[in-house]
Order: sequence, then C-alpha cells, then structure tokens
Amino acid sequence: MSEVLTFFLTSIIIIGVIIIIYIILYNNLQAYKIKINEAESVIDDLLRKKYDNLVTIKKIIIEKTNINKKTFDDLNNLKNQNISSFDFERKLTIINNLIEQILLDHSKLEDDENFNHEYEEIYKLNERLEATKNFYNRYTSLLNKLIKKFPSNLLAKIHHLEPLAYFDGKDLYDNNKEDFKL
Repeated sequence: MSEVLTFFLTSIIIIGVIIIIYIILYNNLQAYKIKINEAESVIDDLLRKKYDNLVTIKKIIIEKTNINKKTFDDLNNLKNQNISSFDFERKLTIINNLIEQILLDHSKLEDDENFNHEYEEIYKLNERLEATKNFYNRYTSLLNKLIKKFPSNLLAKIHHLEPLAYFDGKDLYDNNKEDFKL
C-alpha cells in the first residue's frame, strides 16, 4: 500500500511542478506580449501626431516660401496608403528630413512662431518615438529569446507564437535581406 501511495504522491508532485513551470513560462510570454502591444499602441499614436504636425508644417512652408506643393506629394499620399507602422515611420522620417533641408534653405522660417512651435513638437515626438521604439525592441528581443529557448519554445508552439520583427522592420527569421539595407 505504501508503494502505491508513494507513487501517487510523486506523480502529484511532478504534475504540480510541471503545471507551475507552465504557468510561469506562459505568464512571462504574455507579459512580454502585453508590453509589446502597449508600445505598439503608443508608437501608432505618436506617428499619427507626427503626421499631423508635418501636415501643419507643410502648410506653413507653402504659405511662407515659394516651394512647390508637389514637394509634399509623398506626405499628401500617405493617408491613402495601407502600409505598416514600420513603413509609415520610415516615410515620415524622410519627410521630416526634407523639412529640415527646407529649413536650412529658407532661414526665414525660423522667425515664424507657428513653425517653431510645430518643429519643436516634432522634435519632442521624435524623442518619445525613439524611446518607445527602444522599449518595443527590448521586449521583442526578450520575447523572441523565450520563443527560441527550451522549454518555453514548446509553450510558444502550443500557443502559436512566432518571433516578432523589431520596430525597424528587420526580421532575422525571414528570407528578405532587403530589410537590412539602409
């Protein structure tokens, strides 16, 4: 009788340890996913604000300089495109760089209070965006490590979790080598 009881208690302890390990690993995976989703939400919000600020700056530039409206066609076309946040951020950065070049060429914009206010807002948004992208990438890296390591990789397969791309759009696990070009 004591052998059966010992076997039963040992089985219960082993099953209990497995359940505890499962719960801990699952909670870690979910905590990282939640942090990544929160960062994505903040990034999307910041990108929308940056877009709005760039549109306002575009209006000021067109009003105060002799720059052709067609210079900003990429900005005008962005709202009609169905692109990822990665690509949206890249395109906004290109437009931001264009505005910086215009500012260098047209120093009279520095005297405009509205332009300076909007330009300062974009600077602040860029800082927050970089910080949030770093946060996103840090937790993406942690999640991807868990997805690749034993025993959490088994749990990731059970719950159909795949490694995520970093915010810069680079995915180490795909065959697209173009995403590593600048």
